[in-house]
Amino acid sequence: MLAGDIIWLNGRWYVTHTGLLAVARRNRCVGIDVSPVDVFCDPQAQHWAFKATVYKSKSCRGFVGFGDADPSNVSALVRGAEMRVAETRAVNRALRKAYGIGICSVEEIGSSLVPAIVERATRKMAPGTASATTGTGARVRDRLCQIIRQHQLDANLVKSYAVDFCGTKTLREATREQIENFVAHLADWAEKDRNAVLCQLNSYLQTETGAA
Repeated sequence: MLAGDIIWLNGRWYVTHTGLLAVARRNRCVGIDVSPVDVFCDPQAQHWAFKATVYKSKSCRGFVGFGDADPSNVSALVRGAEMRVAETRAVNRALRKAYGIGICSVEEIGSSLVPAIVERATRKMAPGTASATTGTGARVRDRLCQIIRQHQLDANLVKSYAVDFCGTKTLREATREQIENFVAHLADWAEKDRNAVLCQLNSYLQTETGAA
């Protein structure tokens, strides 16, 4: 898990693109062929579909996987890169078929698994500043999503850590400034020492397990 091959999100394990490529490398995969499925591609709508074929050996007939992406099923953080997302999803599915990996890859899911940690940020602004509220809340939320995805952190454990960091019983009690400070802290710490962040987050997992 520390190598980033798999990730735990919202009570489920997901394999990562990096993990799948590592499996292919260890098993001496001889090649991966990827091509767009033109009939399902619409550049104007940013809808893309790809077909990937994984060849485990020189005599292998190939394991095929398809992937698609458009603005409706990708995170806001990767808007504009739908073509690359679709290609990655196709490769991931082909690799999972080739090597019998039953769990879904994290790249195949959208942004719905990231909890609304900064929900309260959009409610703490002064009345009459709706446009500013939307902008600030979106920036903090997008930054947090980026940190979680970039460093492959468990979103639920990040939420638990946020509550602890803000010193409140729930996130509803946290101020916008506290949440912004938490996001800045998490970004800086994850960049400097991701393993330490993982240890911190895992401590909340142990707490939850003990409580159960």
